[in-house]
Amino acid sequence: MNNMQPMTKNLLIVNFLAFVATWVLELRGIDLTSLLGLHFFLASDFHIYQFFTYMFLHGGLTHIFFNMFALWMFGNVIEQVWGPKKFLFYYICCGVGAGLVQEVVQYGTYMYEGLAAYQYVNTGTVQMTTDAYINLWTTIGASGAVYGILLAFGMIFPNERLFIIPFPFPIKAKWLVVGYIAIELFSAMSAPGDGVAHMAHLGGMLFGWILIRYWKNHPDSSQRFGRSNGMEFFDRMKRKFDERQQSSRMTAEHTNYRETDEEYNARQHQNQEEIDAILDKIRKSGYDSLTKEEKQKLFDQSRR
Repeated sequence: MNNMQPMTKNLLIVNFLAFVATWVLELRGIDLTSLLGLHFFLASDFHIYQFFTYMFLHGGLTHIFFNMFALWMFGNVIEQVWGPKKFLFYYICCGVGAGLVQEVVQYGTYMYEGLAAYQYVNTGTVQMTTDAYINLWTTIGASGAVYGILLAFGMIFPNERLFIIPFPFPIKAKWLVVGYIAIELFSAMSAPGDGVAHMAHLGGMLFGWILIRYWKNHPDSSQRFGRSNGMEFFDRMKRKFDERQQSSRMTAEHTNYRETDEEYNARQHQNQEEIDAILDKIRKSGYDSLTKEEKQKLFDQSRR
């Protein structure tokens, strides 16, 4: 947690606190999901603030675990690239966008089913009025915002290789994003009643894509986007290596009397070239492309 970016850490904490609060308050007869979850806009218990609050609620341990794991894994990197303010703005926009798309989909379903004047539930023995039917729709979860973060990672680091269970081979980030889009589209069409807001997930990606494209086409001093900015993550690593080597050189000049300055400079220069080559390889093909010897050399150098 100490090495985590501040906004990513805060989002994780807020989500977990909201999850615990939901469970504790439920024992006291208070339904937090009903109050803060996103209801259909025609329902009597719909409120505008629910577009912001619903994304901090989750329906179970599995639901919150996978969302928070993805937020930690990808959000931590994206925040390093964009900074905490821009990252939070993007996260909230994707979450709200996902909610808006979900509302549109629910309205389409509502209209398609003939305004749902009378609907049958389970065995068809119970009839419900329109108000009762639309009050059944409640959306919760950070999935829409998290899918937006996944999209951002795929756009900034398209060729970064990731290991995804259960595949035994690395997958480039751009193909991972394409795969998730295809899965969500297929799931939305083939299993619309599975209780998962598939279109909200795609909505988070859609709003994320629109926002990233806007930033790219309207660059300014505070809103910059591009592959070169993503490389700052690795450039900072390289600068740290340079600073440590400079410090090591100053120490060696005072303690090493046997090695001449020419020999020392030649050795440092060769070592620097090797480290630069390894870092360039990481930028182009990812950390997993390094050989065992290259990983060991990078590790040894980071400890100096």
